[in-house]
Amino acid sequence: MFDRIDHIGIAVDDLEGQIAHYRDVLGLPLVHRETVESQGVEAVLFDVGENHVELIAPLGPDTGVAKFLAKNGPGLHHVAYQTTDIVAALATLKERGVQLIDEEPRVGIRDSRVAFLHPKSTGKVLTELTQPAHH
Repeated sequence: MFDRIDHIGIAVDDLEGQIAHYRDVLGLPLVHRETVESQGVEAVLFDVGENHVELIAPLGPDTGVAKFLAKNGPGLHHVAYQTTDIVAALATLKERGVQLIDEEPRVGIRDSRVAFLHPKSTGKVLTELTQPAHH
């Protein structure tokens, strides 16, 4: 059902400062930056082998990431698993009793299809499924 971990999402309140840290201190190559209006975030991807670290910063105070930051502060936000068939994966997980946040995929970064699973069903970790646009 899952091919690999696609990325680890990290919520940040100082996007520019964290970009500098990940790029200049940790030495990770910045490969993509995008505003994802539908999710209320600006997102930046750094390559780590075939996987990514995604920094996400809220576009406004009423977004999910802004609420996460207000409650928890900066840090690990979600783990994303890549799949080649997100619709089938969601159907299988729903049959297995997993609580879905998204019943249907929505558009994510780089025109991927994404859906989130509720942390109550995933050991208190917000989990994202992602199907890259090229599949």
